[in-house]
Amino acid sequence: MDRRGFLTTTATAGALVAWPGQAVADQGRDKVGPVSIRPGDPRYEDLVLRPINRRFAPRPESFRIVGSTDQVVRVVNEAVRAGKRVTVRSGGHCYENFVGDPQPHMIIDMVEMNAVYFDDERNAFVIEPGALLSDVYRTLYYGWGVTIPGGQCGTVAAGGHIQGGAYGPLSRAMGSVVDYLYAVEVVVVDRSGRARAIVATREPDDPNHDLWWAHTGAGGGNFGVVTRYWLRSPGATGNDPTKLLPKPPPSALSGIAYWSWKDMSAESFRRLIRNHGEWHERNSAPGNPNASLFSVLMIGNQANPVLPGELLVTGTIDGSLPDAAKRLKDYFDAVTAGVGGGTSFIAPAAVPFLANMRSAVEELGAPARQKNKAAYLRKTFADSQIDTIYGRMSKPDPSVGMMMTWLVSYGGQVNAVSPAATAMPQRDAILKVVYIAAWQNDTADPGVDARNIDWIRQFYKSVYAGTGGVPVPNGINDGSYINYPDIDLADPAWNTSGVPWHALYYQGNYPRLQRVKAKYDPRDLFTHKLGIRPA
Repeated sequence: MDRRGFLTTTATAGALVAWPGQAVADQGRDKVGPVSIRPGDPRYEDLVLRPINRRFAPRPESFRIVGSTDQVVRVVNEAVRAGKRVTVRSGGHCYENFVGDPQPHMIIDMVEMNAVYFDDERNAFVIEPGALLSDVYRTLYYGWGVTIPGGQCGTVAAGGHIQGGAYGPLSRAMGSVVDYLYAVEVVVVDRSGRARAIVATREPDDPNHDLWWAHTGAGGGNFGVVTRYWLRSPGATGNDPTKLLPKPPPSALSGIAYWSWKDMSAESFRRLIRNHGEWHERNSAPGNPNASLFSVLMIGNQANPVLPGELLVTGTIDGSLPDAAKRLKDYFDAVTAGVGGGTSFIAPAAVPFLANMRSAVEELGAPARQKNKAAYLRKTFADSQIDTIYGRMSKPDPSVGMMMTWLVSYGGQVNAVSPAATAMPQRDAILKVVYIAAWQNDTADPGVDARNIDWIRQFYKSVYAGTGGVPVPNGINDGSYINYPDIDLADPAWNTSGVPWHALYYQGNYPRLQRVKAKYDPRDLFTHKLGIRPA
């Protein structure tokens, strides 16, 4: 993989790269659409290529660009009357081809519904689904000095990100984005086939409260078309917008430690993974003094010109803390203790909040093709799992592209919420694990795709060999994250655990999600390969 390919991988994995974009806060603007774009129109090919993963290139009968909730209602009604399959796309970052497979007749593209503004009536911030996270952060911060604890991949749009659970570098200190979701506007279709918009809130007496709950971690494409999110801190009162969402740390102090495989024995690697995991076991309870420290341990299968080594640990902490430098140094000392070799570096000065969010901006070329998988950890990997990761990742394989395993900081304030309070049940995990396969294949040779996909599948299966090839919840594992979807979890060839895919993503919350599905999408119009089935 070259520099371009690696940076694209980091962008889609949602940990390092942010892109600038264009958010619109002026609600008096003329609304675009609805626009129908069909094959033969030059705009059609641009829309075909909009997904970040080049493995997927949906070709519907038409793309529909919409600019308002009313337009979405009109387009959905048109699709239902004509018997057309319809899907929805906001940012195009889904790891699987949920928008394009099965091939839809119509894709509603939310790219022009990208406003970020304050709603005086509900005393909450509105984020439209097409708004890019980089724009959300900029508008909230420059406008009111507030933020949300979302991901650091700036080209991800709010649409699927929020309703899938949404986390990022600030989540250990602030919680998940869905913990701030006050209301959601959804275009749903009743049993008679009539589309209408519903606003559902977190107020317990709201008759549509269950629809709000279903959008706090169930993922996109299940119940209808989200057209607006309202966000406000739980328990916040009054009408001063500067006090209705959290304020971000004024600055961030960062550091890095890195190694090459030639410096890393099997025992050193085991020590590194243990150190990293055990630090998170000690420091991931709600209110922990180190909750503002966020880290990613990145393990690559081969050298990359972007990186100083094949193994990296990054660390970022609230730079305004009087002992920030010491806390960060203590973290790196704990992670590197007894590992040997390697190089560590802590930045000499903290960087302002928004500058830090933009610090990894790169102009990227054509995105790579990808197959990614994920899991949660309740505690550090078992030694047998660590040895499996070492055995596969430490050996360069020229027949495949860049394979990476990322262990991403989690827990903290996320774990202050009950598993049943939101649709996302993983409220005692300390790390998210992302398994990344990214490769170039300009000729779309199916053999190249097959080799890379098989490599990551076999690797993931071997890591979870003791639980049927998947992260079945137990003392170590806690299932997987629906915003990093993996259709293999529903395939008995790769999931031999006997535990259904929905138990890995939703655990005990699935029956309630099924009831919500039956009530608000009784015709099962909005679905995909990991779609929630109606009760």
